[in-house]
Amino acid sequence: MRILYFPILLIFLATACTPITQSSLNSEGNPKTLQLIDRAYEPQIKTVQLYASGNTLNPAVTTLGQANLILEFDDLRNQNDSYYAKVIHCNHNWTESTLQDLDYMTMYNEFPINSYEFSVDTHVPYIHYKFTLPTVKLPGNYVLAVYRGSNKDDIILTRRFMVFDTQVSFTQNGNLIGPGRIADLNQQINFTVNYKNLNILNPLTDVHVNIRQNQRWDNQASNVKPSFVRDIEKEIEYRFFDDALMFKGGNEFRFFDLRSLNYPGRNVDHMDKKVKPFKAYIQKDKSREDEAYAQYNDLNGGFTLDNYDYRDMAYANYVEVNFTLASSPIKGDVYVAGAFNYWNLNQENKMHYDTAQNSYVADILLKQGWYDYQYIVKAPGVNPYKLEGSHFETENQYEIFVYYRPFQPQADLLIGYLRLEANPR
Repeated sequence: MRILYFPILLIFLATACTPITQSSLNSEGNPKTLQLIDRAYEPQIKTVQLYASGNTLNPAVTTLGQANLILEFDDLRNQNDSYYAKVIHCNHNWTESTLQDLDYMTMYNEFPINSYEFSVDTHVPYIHYKFTLPTVKLPGNYVLAVYRGSNKDDIILTRRFMVFDTQVSFTQNGNLIGPGRIADLNQQINFTVNYKNLNILNPLTDVHVNIRQNQRWDNQASNVKPSFVRDIEKEIEYRFFDDALMFKGGNEFRFFDLRSLNYPGRNVDHMDKKVKPFKAYIQKDKSREDEAYAQYNDLNGGFTLDNYDYRDMAYANYVEVNFTLASSPIKGDVYVAGAFNYWNLNQENKMHYDTAQNSYVADILLKQGWYDYQYIVKAPGVNPYKLEGSHFETENQYEIFVYYRPFQPQADLLIGYLRLEANPR
């Protein structure tokens, strides 16, 4: 689901008890450098989730003053470590702001992560960590950085989150989302921002709008330009008339059910239990580029963790999952991607071509649960979703973020947030 708009981890364990050691390098083998994106910096940090309480599928978005954002992650070492978290304030474009900690934090910006649980009788031992994020003073974009001990440069993960304070409203004239003129590909989003309660002198320069699809950062529309500004009515209108400025509808996500190791779940062909960790073989996939649209429910690229075998997540196992995509070789690299790997395209989820099978294959270590995924192509001039197809009928989740930079504080404040569905089921 690519936006056109204006202006796996692979771990091989010889035995169930092989330890994984910590490293001062990131997962690519380079010295760690803070990046204000969703990522893990060490190969043993797995299954990172940041969500608003109530449902792990909720986006990491909350209202000002609420302490309901929860971070969870696993460390695939059977050794407790001292982890700390800090909060970084960012501009609307996810660059670090010039604010000091005291400008946006109510307390000292260092928080120990004290809640953890050891896995029980699992093939890959791990420790599960859980942390409730602190409140902040200002609405806006933030990054949570988790580091080891007292060394803030020894980063293990970063995750973005947003805090909003509603000061604008949205007007939906007609269909907020509808098919583009190329009806089999696109979805357009039309809306008006009303700022009657604010004295914004120059909306064109002081207001910024970002839109994302299915909680993804890799294809978000950033700093979207308005179609009209009505100063007297205090309205900013966004209308996308050009098909080149619309979202690709994409396709419903592929999925598999790995909640039980005792019997194959949906789209799991078989499981090899002679090795540890177990190896699950997903049913062979093929390109959907020329297929007609098929409606079914999905998680919009997300995943949920569950353990049907014990009903206790402390017993949840990691499984080496084998993906196979039947295809002749195509231009570019092919990746397995989804929320489980932050939609990042790197060596951890890159597929390789197996001439014996005439297929692309990849093995990725994943925890028991239900997973959505897609195959993404990376090459200059090639549609990233060449293997998936695109349809305006696809159900997608969209989020609109409205930022305003006042004279004081000199920061981009998140003053409006709207979540909506295209083709809701």
